[in-house]
Amino acid sequence: MKQSLKLTGLAVVLGVAAAPAAAQEKIKIGVITTLSGPAAVLGQQSRDGLQLAIKDLGGKMAGKDVEVVVVDDELKPDGAVTKVKGLLEREKVDFVVGPIFSNILQAIHRPVTENKTFLISPNAGPSSYAGKECNPFFYVTSYQNDQVHEILGKVAQDRGYKRMYVLVPNYQAGKDSAAGFKLDYKGEIAEESYTPLGTLDFQVELTKISSSKVDALFTFMPGGMGVGLVKQYRQAGLADKIPVLSAFTVDESTLPAQQDAAVGMFGGANWAPDMDNPQSKKFVAAYEAAYNSVPGTYAMQGYDTAMLIDSAVKAVKGDLKNKDAVTAALKKAEFTSLRGDFKFNVNGYPIQNFYLTKVAKRPDGKFQTEIVEKVFSNYGDRYAKDCAAK
Repeated sequence: MKQSLKLTGLAVVLGVAAAPAAAQEKIKIGVITTLSGPAAVLGQQSRDGLQLAIKDLGGKMAGKDVEVVVVDDELKPDGAVTKVKGLLEREKVDFVVGPIFSNILQAIHRPVTENKTFLISPNAGPSSYAGKECNPFFYVTSYQNDQVHEILGKVAQDRGYKRMYVLVPNYQAGKDSAAGFKLDYKGEIAEESYTPLGTLDFQVELTKISSSKVDALFTFMPGGMGVGLVKQYRQAGLADKIPVLSAFTVDESTLPAQQDAAVGMFGGANWAPDMDNPQSKKFVAAYEAAYNSVPGTYAMQGYDTAMLIDSAVKAVKGDLKNKDAVTAALKKAEFTSLRGDFKFNVNGYPIQNFYLTKVAKRPDGKFQTEIVEKVFSNYGDRYAKDCAAK
């Protein structure tokens, strides 16, 4: 793959081409994701997974060169709106991929969909767009935000935990996570703590957890927040006393920083690097070779997003002017997902399997999550019933 880089104040343009091509002959994909601050590793994995897929496709879709334009949303909703408008109006992208965080998605959803441009989220999947507000120009390749947290709620219920402490950040995805956990968990929530987004010091919360006499902690702390929490939790001597059931707190984006502090902690996911299928094994090996790190769900979902787009572009033979045809092709999702079983529900969110995972240290010294058990099979979210078919 030959890459040409053009640096601007807003974007890095990754031109993937064997030879120069007219602009209208390219497939243009705009990626808006978090690439700065404590959460940057999440966006980097998503971007890298997508770019690895483009490389595997030979830089082409339906015989046309693919150009990827990447912008950093800086985890700022207002700035994200400005940047996504640049992708739409200046770059004239055919697809917008992103973002990581739900508050950014809520900011850019309307500008993109009202422009009749396809918005595909490789991570954020808030409840707000899964039901009545579903949209024919919006698709999610990850999950509905509640679902991963539902895994931990079901596990806590099945294991007979009587009292739980809930600790999440105070934004939409955090609220969705707590709601998702409580869908299947019927025990007592001893305390529910909502911390400001970006919190890195959890001493106050750890003191409360220590004295709360709970059976386990449920938490959702992505990125740098998860790194801080896990290290402080281990240092406080709580890891061996109060089990941690988490989502996006101990995963491949945070484990390089958490390392031994995270070993043995549980998570919920739609995939893990030890997934036993040929396409996943090939992807993990290629990703580690390319980026010298273990891929997490963010990278997997980025890869699948590119393959979804490729399937639609091929189905319409590269003609993206017929929006209805592209919509129909996206709905079919005729690609081989790294996670195995995958199809879209009527609301554009996936129907898929979900797993309980556990952090392990590999023989080579790297850390990864590994599948413990399947918790849900072919599971669609609970909001799809409110979506009139797109």
